[in-house]
Amino acid sequence: MTTAKKIVLDCFENMFVHKDFAAAGRDVHPDFVTHSPGFPSGRDAFVEAMRNSPLADADVAVKRVIADDEHVVVHLHVVRPGEELGAAIVDIVRVEDGLIVEHWDVKQPVPPGAGMF
Repeated sequence: MTTAKKIVLDCFENMFVHKDFAAAGRDVHPDFVTHSPGFPSGRDAFVEAMRNSPLADADVAVKRVIADDEHVVVHLHVVRPGEELGAAIVDIVRVEDGLIVEHWDVKQPVPPGAGMF
């Protein structure tokens, strides 16, 4: 496993599985930039926004991970309480000097019968 891949998976596991936002934040650069609408940049602001987002109560499963040098792509299945099918999310993360520095994502509802996961 590449170092970047391990850093990103550790962060995601802490954030989405263990709900340990402080531990997740240790993998994020203080000047972190996200290109996800509705979420603030900056480590502390982003981690706090995630702690208070609907994702904090969701069941999140990592389905695929692709790593290429400093970029890591994570395909997630996210099911919030009360949802049946949930959403597919692809996060693209850039790691530099051992910390997550940049983030992009795309999201879509899981269509009925899609067999996506």
